[in-house]
Amino acid sequence: MEDIRDNDQEQQRPLAMTLLAGLYLFFFLLTVSSFGQPYPLLGVLYQGREAEALVFVDSLLCLYLFLGVVKRQRLTWYLLLGYNLFELANTILNLVSISAAELRAVVGETVDPQELLTGNLTVIVFILLLSAVIIRHRSAFINRSRYLFFN
Repeated sequence: MEDIRDNDQEQQRPLAMTLLAGLYLFFFLLTVSSFGQPYPLLGVLYQGREAEALVFVDSLLCLYLFLGVVKRQRLTWYLLLGYNLFELANTILNLVSISAAELRAVVGETVDPQELLTGNLTVIVFILLLSAVIIRHRSAFINRSRYLFFN
């Protein structure tokens, strides 16, 4: 009886893993909802089919990350950090390369440069904090299978 309790304690999902799964599910839904909008990638604003294809790929990545966190896959730990590093670089490059005037021309609404800077800096801090949480909870990714659906 005691062995069963020890095994349950070992397999219990940490709260941080549940929160990470919910967060990446939210990222997936947020990405899907941006379908049809301009998509900033590495300092370039994409529109039309290109933007839709990029949103589709980003949605698949977020879905994979969500499922990987739910399954506690070790490979997902590395992918989460890689994705966050890419998003960090992308945010910085977009901030430096895309002006408020260019964004205003594409979106068709006024864009305050100060709010754009504040929003992007907030995203950068959030990504760094999120990455720190992921690094701290490496031991919770216990599934060593390379495949999500096959063990």
